[in-house]
Amino acid sequence: MDNPHLSPKHKTDAEWPGDQWKTAEPEEAGIDRTRLAQAGKWQANDADGKPYRVLVAREGRIVAEWNFRTDPLQHANMASASKSIYSNVLGIAVREGVIGSVDDLVTDYYPEMMQVPPGRGPKEGRHAFPQNANVTFRQLIGNTSGYMKPGEPPGKTFHYQSWGMNILTHAVASAYNLYKTAEPERGPGFGALTDCKIRNPIGGTWFWRYHNPQTQPLANISVFGHYTAYHVTPRDMARVGLLWLRGGEWQGEQVVPREWLKESTRVSKEIIENEPEERRVYGLGFWCNDTGALWPNLPRDCFAARGAGKQQIWVCPSLDLVVAQSPGTFPQAGALDSPESLRRSRYEQNLLGLIAEAVV
Repeated sequence: MDNPHLSPKHKTDAEWPGDQWKTAEPEEAGIDRTRLAQAGKWQANDADGKPYRVLVAREGRIVAEWNFRTDPLQHANMASASKSIYSNVLGIAVREGVIGSVDDLVTDYYPEMMQVPPGRGPKEGRHAFPQNANVTFRQLIGNTSGYMKPGEPPGKTFHYQSWGMNILTHAVASAYNLYKTAEPERGPGFGALTDCKIRNPIGGTWFWRYHNPQTQPLANISVFGHYTAYHVTPRDMARVGLLWLRGGEWQGEQVVPREWLKESTRVSKEIIENEPEERRVYGLGFWCNDTGALWPNLPRDCFAARGAGKQQIWVCPSLDLVVAQSPGTFPQAGALDSPESLRRSRYEQNLLGLIAEAVV
C-alpha cells in the first residue's frame, strides 16, 4: 500500500540512509535557505547559552544540524519518547501472532501485574486494584489504563504514566519468553526485542538500559519497574522518525505494520470519548495533532515522540519533514498530560512552525 503523503518521486526513488545519512543543500530538498536560516537563528537566540541539538531532515536527507555546546554523537536517554517505540513493537507482536489483539487482557499474558498488593507499589496508595485485571494492551499504550491509579477505571481517563508502560513492555517480552520477574536483569528483555525488530532493520546505533526511579523500599519493581530506556543520537532519532514518516516501511520492508502506525498516530477513541477537547492530544504511544489541540498552527497530520530531558522526534508526513531535538530548548514541563505541558506545545510551534514555513 502506498503512503498517501509521499509524492510520486518518493514512491519510486526514495532516499534512505545507509550506514551514514546523506546530506542535501536546502534547495535540493525543496527548502528555502533564507527561511531555514531564520529558524536556526531563532533557535540560537532562544537557547540563550543553553546546549541544544536539532536535526532537520527532508526527503530522507539531512538539511540542517544545529549543535551548541554538546557532542552530536553522544547518546542521550530518550526517556518517555521511548513509548512510541514500545507502540511499534506492540504492533509487530500482534502482526506476528504473539499477542492476539491490542484489545486482549494483559493479565492473560502477564498475570504478575496483579501481584502488587498494598505496601508493595511505588508509593502509598498505589498498588494493583481489582479493576486492573480488565486492562487491555490498547489502554496501556494509550495511557488510559488507570493501572495502580485509585478511582480510574480502565479506558476512562488519560493519565500519562510509566508504570503501566513497564507492564506493557514486560507483557510483550514475556510473550516472547524474554522477561522473567524472578530474574529481571538476566533475560534479554524488551530492549533486545526492539534491537531485533526495529533497530537492526533500520541501521540504528542506539543501546538500551533498564531505569528505575526511586520508590519505597518494599516496592515490587520486578513486576512494574525496570523501564526500558533507549539511549540515542539525534541521527538515530531522525532514522526512527523517517521510519514513521514512511508509514513503517524501510527500503521495501514493512518493519512496523502500516495500519497500526496510522492508528497509533491519531488521537485514541477512548480519549476522544472521555476527555475535553484541550486534552485530545494523545494516540497509542504518540502525541498527535489530528484534532488540532496539540499544535493549532501546525499541520494536522504531524505527530511526535516526546520525553523528559527535552527529547522530541517530530514528524510531519504532509511536509516530508522530520525534526529531532535532543535536547531542545522548549520549556521542560512536569507531567506530560498537564496544562503546563499543553502550554509547552504552543511554545514548540515557534521553531517547528518556522521550519515548516521554509518548505517551498
